[in-house]
Amino acid sequence: MLLFFISCFSFILLFNSPLKPLLPWESETRLLSPWFWRELWSFLVSCIRKGRLGIISFLQVPFVFPLKKMTISSKEVNAEEEEDVSLLDLPELALECILQRLSPSGLCSMARVCTSLRDRCRSDHLWEKHMKQKWGRVIGPAAYREWQWHVASRKRPSLLKKGNKRGLFRSLFSVCPLSWIRPKLESSGEPSCSLSVDSIKAWYLSLESGKLWFPAQVHNRENGHLGFVMSCYDALLSYDSCTDTFRARYSPQGQQTIEENIPWHRLRAPPIDVPPHILHVSDCLNDLRPGDHFEIQWRKNKELPYGWWYGIISHLETCNGNENHCCCHNNDMLILEFNQYSPGSQWRRIVINRKNHQEEGNEADGFYGGIRKICNKEEISTWKSFWPTQVLQ
Repeated sequence: MLLFFISCFSFILLFNSPLKPLLPWESETRLLSPWFWRELWSFLVSCIRKGRLGIISFLQVPFVFPLKKMTISSKEVNAEEEEDVSLLDLPELALECILQRLSPSGLCSMARVCTSLRDRCRSDHLWEKHMKQKWGRVIGPAAYREWQWHVASRKRPSLLKKGNKRGLFRSLFSVCPLSWIRPKLESSGEPSCSLSVDSIKAWYLSLESGKLWFPAQVHNRENGHLGFVMSCYDALLSYDSCTDTFRARYSPQGQQTIEENIPWHRLRAPPIDVPPHILHVSDCLNDLRPGDHFEIQWRKNKELPYGWWYGIISHLETCNGNENHCCCHNNDMLILEFNQYSPGSQWRRIVINRKNHQEEGNEADGFYGGIRKICNKEEISTWKSFWPTQVLQ
């Protein structure tokens, strides 16, 4: 490189010497406009700074550099520096818009670029959107409580570990009180690069990996077994990202039941935050009219958890079904009809008293519990999508 500059300088002095006549091509070169020299000089400076300038043969350079033109301005240097723009140099709003458009895998990749982007890509507000889009339909209050318990269980060992360390150091300080060490010990903690266990990103990744089993409800459990058609039961679920399906663990009396390969459309978050063994207190009985859609708790015996079963309010036997003359809504008795069963089936219909309804039934027909009115059209459509292809007995 030094040889290049010496040769270049000698070449310039030679061709600018007043004792030597101008060559034909040299006189044309000196008439070139000033912007040409600025562009050329900027190019060479860029090459030198980027380490891309090698050995240049002057036989390939049909011009000279006038000494009075070989000055570089600060604007040209700044222009060269502005060529390499970092993502962090973008305005705050522009960078935020880019991050909001990244997928979960994109955010994870971006977080590995640098410390600043790592902290930004872990923000809860970015992951909250992805959590709602993918998991919002199957995650309810019960699943959130399960996550909080999971976080607490992960924090507890680290707290116990810290407590044991502090106990050991206290005994050492009592023997040799080195006060200059204490601030370092008290400030020690988890490394700043570790992911917070209670962040939304950690929750999302725990669900995505299948490590977290969360409570939700499954339509037509056990692959649509005839004994569970048009029902929805509580279960613990784990996601399988390879097949985009779920595993379910049901807990009936006796041996635990496990179901594999459950698709998304068979899952839902519990519409009512009631544990499966607890009777739901019905608050809609006085509002039910013929034609209304409902869910009712039912279980085979009192040691089993409830499942939710779909049905429609029917007219009383004394009513002809005429809407203009129907008075069924003024009667204390309610007809609950399950049209998936044949008219002669023992499961087709039951009669309850809307004034004092509690759990009722027997060991033969099972026990009917709380009732929930379905008002959402999308929810009704979901129930109808599971309708059996043939009438059940």
